[in-house]
Amino acid sequence: MHMPSAKPEHPTGNVYLDFAAATPMDPRVVDAMIPYFTEKFYNPSAPYALSRQVRDEVERARAVLAHVIGARPGNVVLTAGATEANNLAFATVSEDAHVIVDAIEHESVLACAGIFSHKTLRVEADGRVDPERVAKALKPETELVSIELANGEIGTIQPIREISQVLAKERSRRLAAGETRPLHLHVDASQAAAYLSVNVSSLGVDMLTLSAAKLSGPKQVGLLWASDDVRLRPLVLGGGQEGGVRSGTENVAGVIGFACALALADETRTDEAKRVSRLRDQLQELLCIEFPQMIVSGPKNAKLRLPNLLHVSFPGLEARRLVILLERLGVSVGTGSACAASKMQISHVLEAIGAPREVAAGSLRLTLGRTTTEDDILYAAWAIAEAVKQESARVGVTWEN
Repeated sequence: MHMPSAKPEHPTGNVYLDFAAATPMDPRVVDAMIPYFTEKFYNPSAPYALSRQVRDEVERARAVLAHVIGARPGNVVLTAGATEANNLAFATVSEDAHVIVDAIEHESVLACAGIFSHKTLRVEADGRVDPERVAKALKPETELVSIELANGEIGTIQPIREISQVLAKERSRRLAAGETRPLHLHVDASQAAAYLSVNVSSLGVDMLTLSAAKLSGPKQVGLLWASDDVRLRPLVLGGGQEGGVRSGTENVAGVIGFACALALADETRTDEAKRVSRLRDQLQELLCIEFPQMIVSGPKNAKLRLPNLLHVSFPGLEARRLVILLERLGVSVGTGSACAASKMQISHVLEAIGAPREVAAGSLRLTLGRTTTEDDILYAAWAIAEAVKQESARVGVTWEN
């Protein structure tokens, strides 16, 4: 594949490369949900047969979700998205406890950690959390360690299994010493579930967060899985739904859509990861040849990075101006976490990996998805090159080939 010398043909002239922010719903997911907006609209908690049927279908969906993550349905709590699930995980922590997070976590995790005595772990230059740092940060009061499976901005896949083993060793020490304070590992796997295994036993986690919105499913639907050893405390009080942990009438259509989306992702995970990885690598190669000084963030070993994610920086340029130029050319890209990008802040993730401000300010996050094609990659590469050249000419930045 070569960088097009002229504007390439494209079926629509519009390319979406911000799948880490939002994914288009799969038509099969939409079809699965529609009946629950119309003829199956009943409240699952009502006492009559039609409602009981809907309740049964919610439980079947819960069983599908549990099966994909290798868990029992009774340990799955349905939530209104990943942020709520993360908050629910932190609600297990005692007021006098200590928690550990890393510096590149999602804002919801960092905000929750800030309520408690906490340690924010420094990460390596590629975003990796060193399990040894986790071990050294543990205190007798530590009750929760929260590390995401993969970072949604630079794509770093974390060594969760090794971190799990660190915590297992500390639990054994506490047991031998007669200490009763619990110690749990929480993992937000929202950005990873479409491409990596989220089997809770293989990962060795105590709590797991997932979001339907990152899986070509509906927004505002998520889950928190918690092991039998975890004592969940409700954040939302009311009618006692979700075993008393999360009150409120169930989002039946959303739950059905979530189960369908996760099952589809599970079926296609291996092949889809290979496909988007190949396209991502092609995009990276085209841009690197055109702009040798371009910086690629995250692990150099592509196997340690989310297969659909490419984070690039053009030092001396402003990402917000590149985003505007690209939008005019029909290409939608991100600049990092959509939560932070909406405030036009320099990313805390890039600060944490030591990126100079001029590098961080010129960063784009390019994320592929199920609908991304080779035509999209060619068109996007051309458009990014055009935008970078236009902005470089405006501010006087030169690039050597």
